[in-house]
Amino acid sequence: CVPFTSSIPLWSFSFNNCFVAFILVSFAQIIHGQIRYSIPEEMRKGSFVGNVAEDLGMNTKRMKSGGARIVSGDSSEYIRLDVDKGTLVVGERIDREQLCGQTSPCSLSFEMIMMNPMQLLSIVVEILDVNDNAPFFTDKDIKIEISESTLPGTRILQESATDPDVGINTLQGYTLHPTDHFSIKIQTGPDGSKYVEMYLYTPLDREKRDNLLLTLTAVDGGDPQRSGALKIHITVLDANDNGPVFMHPIFKASVTENAATGTVVTTVSATDADEGPYGHVTYHFARVPPDFAELFSLDENTGKITVTGQIDYEKNKQYELGLQAKDQGGQMDSTKVIIDVIDVNDNVPLITLTSFSSPISEDSISGTTVAIINVKDIDSGKNGRVECSINTKIPFAIQSSLKSYYTLVTDGVLDRERNTEYSITFTAVDEGTPPLSASKAITLRISDVNDNAPVFEQSSYSATVMENNVPGVSVFSVKAHDSDWGQNARMSYVLIDSQFNGNPISSYISVNAETGAIQAVRSFDYEQTKSFEIYIKAQDGGSPPLSSNVTVKIMIQDQNDNAPQVLYPVQTSSSLVAEMVPRSADVGYLVTKVVAVDVDSGQNAWLSYKLQKATDRALFEVGLQNGEIRTIRQVTDKDVVKQRLTVVVEDNGQPSRSATVNVNVAVADSFPEVLSEFTDFTHDKDYNDNLTFYLVLALAVVSFLFITCLVVIISVKIYRWRQSRVLYHSNLPVIPYYPPRYADTLGTGTLQHVYNYEVCRTTDSRKSDCKFARPCSQNVLVMDPSSTGTVQRMQSEKNILGEPDSPLEVSFLEDTLALIHTCYR
Repeated sequence: CVPFTSSIPLWSFSFNNCFVAFILVSFAQIIHGQIRYSIPEEMRKGSFVGNVAEDLGMNTKRMKSGGARIVSGDSSEYIRLDVDKGTLVVGERIDREQLCGQTSPCSLSFEMIMMNPMQLLSIVVEILDVNDNAPFFTDKDIKIEISESTLPGTRILQESATDPDVGINTLQGYTLHPTDHFSIKIQTGPDGSKYVEMYLYTPLDREKRDNLLLTLTAVDGGDPQRSGALKIHITVLDANDNGPVFMHPIFKASVTENAATGTVVTTVSATDADEGPYGHVTYHFARVPPDFAELFSLDENTGKITVTGQIDYEKNKQYELGLQAKDQGGQMDSTKVIIDVIDVNDNVPLITLTSFSSPISEDSISGTTVAIINVKDIDSGKNGRVECSINTKIPFAIQSSLKSYYTLVTDGVLDRERNTEYSITFTAVDEGTPPLSASKAITLRISDVNDNAPVFEQSSYSATVMENNVPGVSVFSVKAHDSDWGQNARMSYVLIDSQFNGNPISSYISVNAETGAIQAVRSFDYEQTKSFEIYIKAQDGGSPPLSSNVTVKIMIQDQNDNAPQVLYPVQTSSSLVAEMVPRSADVGYLVTKVVAVDVDSGQNAWLSYKLQKATDRALFEVGLQNGEIRTIRQVTDKDVVKQRLTVVVEDNGQPSRSATVNVNVAVADSFPEVLSEFTDFTHDKDYNDNLTFYLVLALAVVSFLFITCLVVIISVKIYRWRQSRVLYHSNLPVIPYYPPRYADTLGTGTLQHVYNYEVCRTTDSRKSDCKFARPCSQNVLVMDPSSTGTVQRMQSEKNILGEPDSPLEVSFLEDTLALIHTCYR
């Protein structure tokens, strides 16, 4: 404990036209978490009480930021907190007598609360008495009749004055003037109050003086001293030598509070040994405060005390009544009646919400203070003992802190997603019979914390998009939900960077950050890309943000955007491929097979083959599904050698696409016959082109004869060297399809394994002495319409074979050079 003092400003009072100045001191003590101050009553409004901030060892900024304030009840009008200066000041003029009556010490109790962190402090301000009240008697004048026969020493009067002040300022003594026949004795009652008894000092003589006027003065011990006077008019009567006597010096009784009007509290009685009028006793109140007199009545003749007002235990727990018994001869006796009030449980507990923090965060730890309440029951004993509780099945608990204060704290895990708010009901029940209770409900809101990550509606997604789409077309939309609230649930979608085919995935797909809509950035080609996966992140707007990922598989749907491609037979612009059918071929003889592919998929790649045109439709047919060209009847001698078939290859798409291939068939049993027929067949078509070619060639040969000879010689050498290399390292491509009977050893195929031909042609007829020799392994006859004799395979074969300098092409070029060289010689 650290006692300290702080000065209080000068104040003054004026009594009986006298101005007296006092310099007072306010004392403060901090005892067990409680600060005590002492101030005199009657201070002006705004007068300094105490420096709370200094006494607590804190600065005013802390009090201001903590929102310091006085929180409890009845004292708030008298004492006010100046937060800016950290001091307590007088809020209203304080009258100690009005506030506390005769209770001493007189004090004001209240609590001060501060937030951040929450702190509760009890403050007691003791109100010191000032001598601002003079003693006074209930009556200003009294009349007493005394028999002249009254013996000296007889008690004539018992009287007391009332001084609302306490301590040294209250009633201290009495004086009597004159004192010729009477004297006084000052007595002290059980409660410490002082009263005066007046005795006859010398005998009275009515014949000398039948009326006396005495002045009884009551004085206090204040500075300056104050006093009150009582005028006593004494009438001297004839002799009455016996006075009334009470049966008990003190009467005790009890009454329950809220007793009905007319309830008999007790009955007092006194006896007088005289007879006649001198023996008739009447009862009167003496030394009774005015407010007590309003609650009780006394029957003058019977001495019965009854209830006439509203008795409240919470205002007064005990009443002390002074009584007098008088006879008709002027003698009297006095007593007192002490009435104890029995408490009744007539006050319900009062619940005051002192502090309340709402909303609170859902991640608040267990034990976090939510609210502070004050519970009071102004009854006493068991009737004033209160138990406070809250409704069950909620994650909160109530704890007792200071006297009559309870703290509501969290007691469990809070989850805003399950409960956004709680209705908490405080119930206070006293221990009276029957018990009384009070309730107070508050609604506590839970603020959101970003503790839930976004969740997609599905664990993975798949979407389809048609190839050849327009860039920017919407493909799909993903959706994620976040059970948080507000900004913590605001969703944004992000495409996670990745690579596909060496390119960033963002060059294929984009995602709308707000809606999650997936859009194609480019046009897709099913033949290049059939499917790919993207990863999308959903991120909320919390701090820090939470996110989750999902996989979306994008599948490209095929369109029939590719026509079939014929792989065999190979179509060229300058050469002619012919299939040979012997005249002895049977029905169903496999002539050749059209081989085609379609890079589309599904039904877009289902191919069917149809014979569109034919030299003789009655001789050949095409397999609808396999493209095999077979004879449908026996070949006869009447059938022409040159047969030309046009086959249409069509896919099953919508709409369908097709390709056309021409197949030349030679119906002959010998190769010369075929050669003769197909030479004429191609000659007319390409004659003009060949003539132009040879004119240019002749001009070049004449102009550069020497150079040409060297080139030819070198070419021949190179040819011989490369020929050996080609034969050694030959890796000729195989035509995708060979009819199975071409290599028949029984001679039923188109050609025998080994054939040698020598053809001599004159220059005039575009023939020369060139030899034509082909390897015996060649099953397909290729005829060249030019005058050089041997047919070349065209550069277009590179598209089918897939090699720019394939061995087959090199072989054809070498043969051509050799033939040119021979012809030139």
